[in-house]
Amino acid sequence: MPITPELATLDLMDSGKLRRALAVKGLTPATAVAEASGGRSEEACVRPATLVEGSVLRSVPVGSPESWGETVAFLDGVQRSELVAYAGAAPIIHAEVAAGVRERTNSRLATVAVERKSLVLGRPSGLAAAGAVLNGFTTVALPEDEPPHPARDLANASRAIDQARGALERAVAARYRDRSDAWLIVDGALSESPAWAEDPRILGVAKSHATLPFEGEDLERYLHLPYGHRSSVFKPASRSVAPVYAWALRLWSWEGRDLFHGLIRVEVAPANGSPATADLISRRLLAERAPISTPDPRWDRLLYGIHSVEMCLRAGAGVPA
Repeated sequence: MPITPELATLDLMDSGKLRRALAVKGLTPATAVAEASGGRSEEACVRPATLVEGSVLRSVPVGSPESWGETVAFLDGVQRSELVAYAGAAPIIHAEVAAGVRERTNSRLATVAVERKSLVLGRPSGLAAAGAVLNGFTTVALPEDEPPHPARDLANASRAIDQARGALERAVAARYRDRSDAWLIVDGALSESPAWAEDPRILGVAKSHATLPFEGEDLERYLHLPYGHRSSVFKPASRSVAPVYAWALRLWSWEGRDLFHGLIRVEVAPANGSPATADLISRRLLAERAPISTPDPRWDRLLYGIHSVEMCLRAGAGVPA
């Protein structure tokens, strides 16, 4: 539907203007940052993995950092959401999601693909009450099979925003792959996309460790990896649609900090799961570490190229850095 003249100046990225427009329609304005603003939420758990390198989990030194030496690209996404109104007891949430790829050739980074979406999420009845105010927005209907419950609806919105961001990241990755077969480093897991999990030139770097692959003594070895060491290669146990191989890698020393400091999980297509390839990729990732001066609380698990994509997306999408 076209944007009506009176709403033609409504900035799709401006929650304040949306909030005021909804108030004019008789909805109750509200202000809060939804839980989805921090990124994807995960439940802490242990899902035992299967070792594919040896029979005992080991700590493997990978050698000195090594330059990638060829064109390499980085993919990341960002999201931000705010509660903007209530339709009765049902919340209406404004969200912004964006995804992009930056490519590095001859030491120079350039943005080569970006997509953005501005979403409004709510129960169908609440979205209908907003009427023409939502013209131009992508609306996402939340489940309405149970009576309104603000906390439950916000949780449903958080999951829907995660899904929208993931879909946008996959779309941007597909656009990039259509134009280049260079290495693509994805911020996050590969296991939710069959195309990613099968691509021998894509790898995932996960900063979250809500799901751990081992327990007992194996978990202690996994979490006590020294700097510049990786774990044995393993096959994660998950409910994902595509199998991958993975290993943990320590980017910075954790002593004196917490066990997750500098710890990432690397995911690759099974074709890249050999010990020699895991060592090579690990050395290259060590060379991609973000500098300590990066003003981000996750600096110890960031790669410079991923951080660069995120900062570009936040600046362009109006999301505070």
